[in-house]
Amino acid sequence: MSELQFITVKDDDDGQRLERWIKKYVPDMPYILAQKLLRKGQIRVDGKRAKPDMRISGGQEIKIPPFTVSDQKRPPKKYEITEDDVDFMQSLVIYQDEDVIALNKPYGLAVQGGTNTKRHIDGMLEVFQNKEGVAPRLVHRLDKDTSGILLLARSAKAAKELGFLFKNREVRKIYWSIVTPTPERLEGAIKAPLIKSEGDYEKMIIDEEEGKFALTDYTVIESAGRAAAFVVFWPRTGRTHQIRVHAADALGSSVLGDRKYRAVQDEECKLMQDDLEGMDLAKRLHLHAQRLILPHPMKRGQTLDIIAPLAPDLVKSWKSLGFNHKYKQDPFAELD
Repeated sequence: MSELQFITVKDDDDGQRLERWIKKYVPDMPYILAQKLLRKGQIRVDGKRAKPDMRISGGQEIKIPPFTVSDQKRPPKKYEITEDDVDFMQSLVIYQDEDVIALNKPYGLAVQGGTNTKRHIDGMLEVFQNKEGVAPRLVHRLDKDTSGILLLARSAKAAKELGFLFKNREVRKIYWSIVTPTPERLEGAIKAPLIKSEGDYEKMIIDEEEGKFALTDYTVIESAGRAAAFVVFWPRTGRTHQIRVHAADALGSSVLGDRKYRAVQDEECKLMQDDLEGMDLAKRLHLHAQRLILPHPMKRGQTLDIIAPLAPDLVKSWKSLGFNHKYKQDPFAELD
């Protein structure tokens, strides 16, 4: 039997039919069983009964009850948490109170599981369960190869409030990045609608006609000539791979280490790229969710301002290019 799940709807799934969403995010649940659980009111949206054809919205919380499937459809055995996992998860905590926990997620660790992903953040959240045995919940996501702040809610009420804050863009999400080459414009706002590519479901593309609204503010903090720059991004919206697509296809400057989204470069840029690859830089995506600024979900008038330090391998990259890895300013403070 599966476990009780509470899943927050991503902004990218806004407007999708509930039954299609279930098929996508709960693939082990047979269609007939999903219809039955919906009729009985066991699958709920924000605590309320819902019909299969209901159009869901980003930020809503969907309750999936425990269910049993046939041997042919049985999900893989649950990942068994080890003592090392407990120590590891606790080492990621950079802030916590009675309502929220903030982790500094490392590069290469998935937030949620998949067909070939057995070890992931979501599967180890019981490390932080309270005295009643309730584990915290995810309220937003980070790509597997993006490091940085991941916020967890310690109660259903906190999860709902945080979901509201993210959906209504009341959270300032600050990402640090190294891009190549240096953008021609040193600051600005990128407005470029995004949609999933038909040819590659996991790849996003800019589509002015059918894409969903996507807005990213950016500013160049430092540059190493034309070769590379330390750029800070604020994705106002939360589309999949938003920063990476906007950087490569709108700015013409790929995030260093990004093999999926590569900017079209002239011969000079290609030579500079070769030079960068020969330097002592981290062999990874140089994108880090460095800071979150938001109203506290449960304490009126209180602001959370959480910073996730760069991992040692990224510090090495920043230093190698002569960039200030201790930069402390919020370059978007005046835009808020």
